[in-house]
Amino acid sequence: MSVHQGFTPAFGEIEKLVLQLYQPASPYEVSQTERSLQELQRANSGWHMADALLASEDTSVRFFGALTFTVKINCDWESLQEGEVAQLLHRLLTWLTFRIKSNEGPLVIKKLCTALVAYFLRSSASYKYHDRVHSNLADFVQLIQTVMTLPKHESTTVLVEESIKCLQAWVIFGHGAWQDKSGQQEMAPLLALIPYTAPLLYDLEFFEVTADCWAEILGAFGQFFPPQSMDYLEAFLISQNAQDLLSFIVHGEYETDALAYSRLLLMYGEVKLSDLARQASTTFGMVLIESLMQLLAYEGYAGVNDDICTPAMEFWQAYTEFLVDEIGTTDDQMEPWMGSARDYLLQVLERCWIKIRMPPEDVYAQWTPEAKGDFKVFRTDVVDLLQSSYALLGASIFVKFADLALDALQKQEWLQLEATLFCLNALAESISDDIVADATLSTLFSSELFAAMTNGAIDIPSKTQQTAVNLIISFSSFFERHTQYLLSMLSFLFIAIRTPAIAAVAAKAILSTADSCRKTLVSEIDAFLDHLDNVLISEDLESGSQERVFGAIAAVIQAIPSEEQKIWSLSKLLAFVGREVDQCMEFAEYQAPVGAEERGMRALRCLINIGKYMQEPDDSPIDLEAKTVSQNDLYLPTIWTPSQRRMVEYMHKVQTALGNDNGDVVEAICQVFRTGFREKFPGPFVFSPSFIEDYVAGTSPQSLRIENILDMAGAMISAHTRAGTTRLDTSATRFLEHQFRLIAEIQCKSFST
Repeated sequence: MSVHQGFTPAFGEIEKLVLQLYQPASPYEVSQTERSLQELQRANSGWHMADALLASEDTSVRFFGALTFTVKINCDWESLQEGEVAQLLHRLLTWLTFRIKSNEGPLVIKKLCTALVAYFLRSSASYKYHDRVHSNLADFVQLIQTVMTLPKHESTTVLVEESIKCLQAWVIFGHGAWQDKSGQQEMAPLLALIPYTAPLLYDLEFFEVTADCWAEILGAFGQFFPPQSMDYLEAFLISQNAQDLLSFIVHGEYETDALAYSRLLLMYGEVKLSDLARQASTTFGMVLIESLMQLLAYEGYAGVNDDICTPAMEFWQAYTEFLVDEIGTTDDQMEPWMGSARDYLLQVLERCWIKIRMPPEDVYAQWTPEAKGDFKVFRTDVVDLLQSSYALLGASIFVKFADLALDALQKQEWLQLEATLFCLNALAESISDDIVADATLSTLFSSELFAAMTNGAIDIPSKTQQTAVNLIISFSSFFERHTQYLLSMLSFLFIAIRTPAIAAVAAKAILSTADSCRKTLVSEIDAFLDHLDNVLISEDLESGSQERVFGAIAAVIQAIPSEEQKIWSLSKLLAFVGREVDQCMEFAEYQAPVGAEERGMRALRCLINIGKYMQEPDDSPIDLEAKTVSQNDLYLPTIWTPSQRRMVEYMHKVQTALGNDNGDVVEAICQVFRTGFREKFPGPFVFSPSFIEDYVAGTSPQSLRIENILDMAGAMISAHTRAGTTRLDTSATRFLEHQFRLIAEIQCKSFST
């Protein structure tokens, strides 16, 4: 084949560039290669480049040649002259034939077919193809009618199956012509063939192929599906044959016929959704809706050994949204059918509650990551359904699940309890602070829920504990209103935090609770510190969780009204930080840098969190009778000075142990200092400027993260330039002089080199 005519760029260079695209390279190199090839594709010579690449001996290059044809057709079609359009089709067909004869692999063949599809979508030749189909329509109709009326015999089985598939292809292909009246007239003979296949819905030998045919055509034509065919379908769906297929699904016998039936049933439900909902109280409607509910009845796990419940969930979500829309468009008086529709929705939610139950932990551990992901997606779909249904069912659904939770708790059905708490969690945003919700939650949280969770003699799955923790987070505002449940809840959280799988979420709940209920928890500060002592014994607790607990205790300390008591409690909290610092130094002494850095950085991050949550909350009420503090006295020595010296000593020890070449340490120390910049009154983190001045003065041009240090110094000065604040002229002068020294050192080094 002569393919190089008119191709100006050197083919060898182009081929080399294409091969380079498929080799490992940096993102920048890949981007540059792609850009160069795209420019070549869009050039006028790109058509001939595609020919040249398809003649290559390398599969990747040939694939890129076929891709280039597709790009040119989609982007540069208008540049072709009338005669070139026909030539292009000839070239594409020639290449396809040549490559098939050359035993080309599927990669290039599929891409050439893609180019042909793009061509026919662009070219008027596609309409000629429609004309060819139309001219053969009469013969095709007669052929299908003949085959469908042949006496049943094993010799005709394959012929019947292929005829149904052929009918399906012709009808779907002609779907585009259905958009205008003339097209509808042309399609009428094809659609009239569908009833010929109706008897085969009752024949198990042909059921799968027939059901798939009907489902796809029904989905394509929707309400335009021929009335006679719709009557046949509805009669079948309530027949005993259909109920037998449904029984296979319920009992987990997932044969292909049962799957085909589920697809057909769901497609019917989708197309006739509004009619079906309004017929909820009729015999026909009840049979169909109950059949659709039964698709959720198999006890397998969604995405693992149950492939039907996920598409079934899509139908029920659409069903619920339709009902919600109907409520929004009707008057105050509810339609008679709506009551039955809501009852069915409640049953669906109960089925979903069963379907989302977690498997035993040993079974779950054997699932593949893909199976775990699919099951998680299904549970998320159930959350969406619950939230949509609340507009219809109101607080009654919340009360229902709370009752189920209490029942599961009494029976110690822990996975059932987890599923129930999961559903209550899903409704958290919908239920808000409803009076009914508060009464329901009071009943739940005054039960043995937290006591059971903290009972070491009971083996409760970690997933159940995790969902219980999530419930606390979701309803944190409830505990702010009903503080009588705080202590039992926090006791549970401090035990839950020792379980590695849920430590992070438990620590998050502890922090959010302590932050929002700090004043209520002041009397329990000693218990908090004892809990922390027990928590730190666990070597498995990751740093982030530990830091959140330090922040939680700091929030409660901040709310202590007595300064002396506050200092005493902070001193005990800092002692725990000191443990981490001591361990950091021990690891460094024994040449264990990984352990030293882990302990040292954790100590610094704990200080950051303590400083953050020791700050005065933004929503704190203003005490008009409180003694005012002059800004000029803000940095005078106070009762907090010993605590500040202690923290500076900790920071110095960590930096010494980990070395001055550790930038993370420098950045963390800067964050510790920054926590006090916004404060208006003396406090543990309102460090004397001299501490910060000395730290800045210790830097040199070689210091790591020096930009963080200088930025921190600038932030301190900036925080005191506003009206009503103390000007730090001395500090500003020292910082400026030090920066001049740094600049001079840098210049001297530049001149010397």
